[in-house]
Amino acid sequence: MVKFSNLFYIAIAFVICFSSREAVADKGTATFYTPPYVRKPLRFNFFSLYNDGVMIAAASDAIWENRAACGRKYKVTCIGATNKGDPHPCRGNGNVIVKIVDYCPSPACQGTIDLSQEAFAAIANPDAGKIKISFQQM
Repeated sequence: MVKFSNLFYIAIAFVICFSSREAVADKGTATFYTPPYVRKPLRFNFFSLYNDGVMIAAASDAIWENRAACGRKYKVTCIGATNKGDPHPCRGNGNVIVKIVDYCPSPACQGTIDLSQEAFAAIANPDAGKIKISFQQM
């Protein structure tokens, strides 16, 4: 009976650890960049190199992970203002899913994620320039 209960608890622990996905989002800031979206290939894939659309972003050092972020998709949610110029910048449904297609190096990068202008406008007023976000890898 002891062997069965130990195996049962091990099985439950395994299921909890490996089958659930953490639903906690990280927090940071987002800025945006404007077209034309010219980027160098970070990983060569002829079929997706120029078919990423406009819901794209560049990753800062905070999530770049030595190019590992390239191609990842993130759900980005506007959670508030970073400045007094627009105290309520969030709009729309407040979130967008973007694909990381480029790198935003320090010190030029002013946010955790540098969204395309279209992605930023889908979640916030572009006049804000920079917003507080939560983000989660999809």
